[in-house]
Amino acid sequence: MSMIGKTLSHYEITSKIGTGGMGEVYQAKDQKLGRDVAIKVLPEEFARDTDRVARFEREAKLLASLNHPNIAAIYGLEESDGIHFLVLELIEGDTLAERIKAGPIPIEESLKLALQISEALEAAHEKGVIHRDLKPANIKITPEGKIKVLDFGLAKAYSGDPADMNLSNSPTLSDAATQAGVILGTAAYMPPEQAKGKSVDKRADIWAFGVVVFEMLTGRQLFVGETVSETLAAVLMKDVDFTALPANLHPRVKEMLERCLQKDPRERYSGIGDARFDLQRVLGGQGGGVVEGVGAAAEAQNKMRVSIPWVAAIAILCLIIVGAAVWILKSTPPAEPKQIISFDYNLPDGQQFARRMTGQITPGLAISPDGSKFVYTTSEGLYLRSMEELNARLLNGAEGAPRLPFFSPDGRWIGYWAFAENKLKKIAVSGGAPTPICDVGPAVLGASWNSDDTIVYCDAMDGGIKRVSVDGGTPEILIEANMTELAGKGLPVFPQILPDGKTLLFTNMMGTNNADNEIMTYSLESGERKVLFKGGGAAQYLPTGHIAYALTTNNTTNLFTVPFDLESLETTGGHIPLVDGVNVSNIDFSSTGTLVYIPETSAGAGTPSTLVWVDRNGKEEPLAADPGAYSEPRISPDGKKVALSIRKDRNQDIYVWDLVRGTMMRLTRDEASDGTPIWTSNNKIAFASDREEGWPGIYLKSADGTGDLEKLGSVPDLLLSPSSLSADGKTLILTEASIGGTSGINFNIGTLSLEGDHEHKTLLKEDYAEVMPNISPNGKWMVYMAMNSEETGEIYVRPFPDVDNGKVQVSQGGGSAPLWSPDERELFYFGT
Repeated sequence: MSMIGKTLSHYEITSKIGTGGMGEVYQAKDQKLGRDVAIKVLPEEFARDTDRVARFEREAKLLASLNHPNIAAIYGLEESDGIHFLVLELIEGDTLAERIKAGPIPIEESLKLALQISEALEAAHEKGVIHRDLKPANIKITPEGKIKVLDFGLAKAYSGDPADMNLSNSPTLSDAATQAGVILGTAAYMPPEQAKGKSVDKRADIWAFGVVVFEMLTGRQLFVGETVSETLAAVLMKDVDFTALPANLHPRVKEMLERCLQKDPRERYSGIGDARFDLQRVLGGQGGGVVEGVGAAAEAQNKMRVSIPWVAAIAILCLIIVGAAVWILKSTPPAEPKQIISFDYNLPDGQQFARRMTGQITPGLAISPDGSKFVYTTSEGLYLRSMEELNARLLNGAEGAPRLPFFSPDGRWIGYWAFAENKLKKIAVSGGAPTPICDVGPAVLGASWNSDDTIVYCDAMDGGIKRVSVDGGTPEILIEANMTELAGKGLPVFPQILPDGKTLLFTNMMGTNNADNEIMTYSLESGERKVLFKGGGAAQYLPTGHIAYALTTNNTTNLFTVPFDLESLETTGGHIPLVDGVNVSNIDFSSTGTLVYIPETSAGAGTPSTLVWVDRNGKEEPLAADPGAYSEPRISPDGKKVALSIRKDRNQDIYVWDLVRGTMMRLTRDEASDGTPIWTSNNKIAFASDREEGWPGIYLKSADGTGDLEKLGSVPDLLLSPSSLSADGKTLILTEASIGGTSGINFNIGTLSLEGDHEHKTLLKEDYAEVMPNISPNGKWMVYMAMNSEETGEIYVRPFPDVDNGKVQVSQGGGSAPLWSPDERELFYFGT
């Protein structure tokens, strides 16, 4: 039925502008308001179904509430002479689909358009509206270059009950293509979970957004098929070829697309706002501009030229992963790939990796030079596993809380740091009593055994990079440094003598974010330092003529290699990604090409988690907050809010979750590491932060975000973190870590006054670490965790503030993070 020349109510039809699956589309004049509009006439068979029309009308009212400059407005759903029609904002310009047909859109223009699309999606998602049919044909670009997203939510409105909806049959409301083309076009942007017939949420829009941005940058459709089935099969089975993206695309954009295009919706961004944030940072020049800069740290993530034919890199689920292969890394044309031999190794029941008191895995993994065996650290000691055997065996005698194992070049010895004794030791692979090598300070950050039977290691708190004979003696300082001098200068860690015997490779650690680090060389003859490239950690030279290193971006640590020339001490090619999601300090290569590593998810760093209530029976009730890298939650005194820290976008900040409203507010925004929030009695939150140069301090901020940030204090040589509040609300109880001297990293308990000059005092200092203090509601008792000589944490109670009047051990077999019940009659803690 042609509507040209006809009047619907007070709308005068002026021209036909398209035909979609929902019927014909016209341009019309609103005679009451004097504006041009678009009219979409619903098919007669649709209009005859009164229940369907009623549902559509309810949905249309919600969609009409959307008010955003990048969303084409829905003015209303009307009826005239039995004809039902939508009144929409008339948008001039071409669709994005027409623009992409002309070829790839320049990077900066693509990102500016993508930013507008993400802002439109974010505004709709905040209203509870999901587009469900996002694709280039539903996006228009005005003559002024402004994005207008069309047909928000109409796929659901037209189809009715979302439980019965199949997006592969949904209409395209703005494209004048045939119905067959509509179905194919929509299927190409459908997320895998919907292609499998599962229900969808806002992450379906995030997938479609990724597909749209990918096509803008490449100028070609991502998922193609001649039929609906073939197209859906491509969505489900085809791996995204990220090498098709522009070679100079900023790595943050590539990472964004990788997150959006995860086939498992749980691995995608939880909200489109994360993608919008990434785009804003790139367009704002954060990290080197829109395109990749030569020599920038970001270069490592974007150069995808295949100079590595293949490499072993297999994930070990939540435990340890080993991939074995003989591999070739040359600048000459690659040889034919050989078969990759790989396997996973899961720790036996009852066995745990050695961990820091923060819960993260300590450096504790090495593979022998010939790739025949590997060693790892547990709470029991060192375990050695041969590739030819099923089980690992405990190296009896390797006492002293062994950490940081490393093999001798012949593979017959294992060196290690005896953490509890502050010594370097060695033990034969065949077993026997360990042999002391030398005394070290309380923080050893990297060690390697050289072919001349010397060991180079980083004594981070007692001298810097040192070298010592494997037979013992006085260590020689190669690079003088100290962790107390980290600010501004950096700290050299993970040292390795290169094969020329006269050059040291190391990572210059510039702070908590390893993207700020420098990979450097140091001449043992001239003392000259040279920066090879910026960004990364745990750099290691490989016999293939490459440097491997780990780079952390967006809370994910990935492993890269770059070709390296020993004579010129220069990198000679692009940075190539090898493995995603590794634990930065637990990576090692053999000279035969075997890679062993612990995945990042096993380390507990930045892993998404959910917030839940847990009752006494262990039943969990999830909170409405999206998954995130949460830590250190603390409930407010009135029980209505939760303060917590969230690691996101290379940063950790303090947030407040409102339990009543179900909203999350970001309290701190500086590019600093903010953590361990504690509520005070005046609705403020105290927390630890490294936002200023020098020593990290304790800060105070109003929980509603108003007022200025107040620094309560900092203490040289101490790392302070608030753990509890005294009953009178006048004193913070702290965990404090001393980082000087040679007697070990001392964890003690201190206090910081919230009044006057904010006086600091050390409250409890014993032979072993005392951490996580918590004061009882009546203010008379303090519960805390202390480490014994076997490095097992147990729970103790002492009087407060007279802590010298005895103690009682509460736990048996380990415990951490103790808390009082409100009536003080019970204690809760994590068991081991």
